[in-house]
Amino acid sequence: MAKFKLTINSKAVNVDAEAETPLLWVIRDAAGLTGTKFGCGIAQCGACTVHLNGAPVRSCSVPVSAAAGQKITTIEGLSADNSHVLQQAWIAEQVPQCGYCQSGQIMSAAALLANNPTPSDTDIDDAMQGNICRCGTYPRIRRAIHRAAAMKKNGTN
Repeated sequence: MAKFKLTINSKAVNVDAEAETPLLWVIRDAAGLTGTKFGCGIAQCGACTVHLNGAPVRSCSVPVSAAAGQKITTIEGLSADNSHVLQQAWIAEQVPQCGYCQSGQIMSAAALLANNPTPSDTDIDDAMQGNICRCGTYPRIRRAIHRAAAMKKNGTN
């Protein structure tokens, strides 16, 4: 076991873990933030997506040792009260069906909008490609991202 100093959602978190422990389990078990979901464990489904220094990563495949000293943001870090523009758009477009993949979907969408405030359908499809929704809510996800982009542009939240 080793000690790691992490910054999760702007808060210092000290953990004891094996260096190769996936960040996902540190976020869920050590930090108690359960919004990030375990899906496949091989970085293929996107349910475990978090931001590492603003970039979307699959936390199931990032060892805690690689995340030490980095800025980690989880779904809980976007807002505590669902006031983030994407969360509002997700609600307005009624995106979730079962809901399991949604935190990863939103985290990928947030990274997209941070880098591209007016994405095209192709931009959205490319950015969201690694996020699987077993319920097939892809059209609603795309509409929600467009809605969030428009809300940001208009300064509404």
